[in-house]
Amino acid sequence: MVTLHCLADVCLIPIGTSTASVSNEVAVITKLARSSHLNCTLHSAGTTIEGPWNEVMELIGQFHEKLHDSGVVRIQSDIRVGTRTDKHQSPQDKIDIVEKKIASGSV
Repeated sequence: MVTLHCLADVCLIPIGTSTASVSNEVAVITKLARSSHLNCTLHSAGTTIEGPWNEVMELIGQFHEKLHDSGVVRIQSDIRVGTRTDKHQSPQDKIDIVEKKIASGSV
């Protein structure tokens, strides 16, 4: 059985914090993501995680646990997950393909 590889784009939304800013919570989970062996890319609206399905989902669960442990009572997550079986594709590969098409004038 082949391990399913995925790209997951996740945005955790802490609810009921004392401020509108969530940069502290983002810093906490970004530090956790970077300490994992998975490829994680922070962007302006979340984090993209690349790796085996079970490990990616486990890391997302750890994000929730870490924030709850820090006092956040409620967290809502938006998660978009993509899988492919025909080839391995990194987040940067996907960006590069679009940029190449734009640069070539093919679109």
